[in-house]
Amino acid sequence: MTTTTDRAANDRPANDAPVIRRLLTTPGRWAVVGLSTNTARAAWGVAAYLKDSLGHEIVPVHPHGETVHGAAGVTRLADIDGPVDVVDVFVNARLAGAVVDEAIAIGARAVWLQLGVVDDAAADRARAAGLDVVMDACPAIEGPLLGLG
Repeated sequence: MTTTTDRAANDRPANDAPVIRRLLTTPGRWAVVGLSTNTARAAWGVAAYLKDSLGHEIVPVHPHGETVHGAAGVTRLADIDGPVDVVDVFVNARLAGAVVDEAIAIGARAVWLQLGVVDDAAADRARAAGLDVVMDACPAIEGPLLGLG
């Protein structure tokens, strides 16, 4: 099976397999932007995988600030108390750049843009700010491909 580390669209760099493995296996705090109580949304299942299968702490980030999977939600990244390791971006690609800029502003260590969420300029800004970047990939797909969870 082909992972997102094996391919890149246009001139975009391929995702770095060691970065993906490190982000998924190192215990961390993941802010999941776009996570709500809507069980039909991909964010709901991916957050459950991150929390229950991989042992990460999740922080739901959604305009309604809902509690999801037992984790209290916030309405924006700036409302999170304490450090954030990964900002997992489940928003439309047109909105992703603003979320990446917020991730940089709060001192997140990485941004993970989900399948179909591609913003090369935002990814470049994140890399320039020293963040790890994974784009157009899903932890709930990449993890099992790596034998995780």
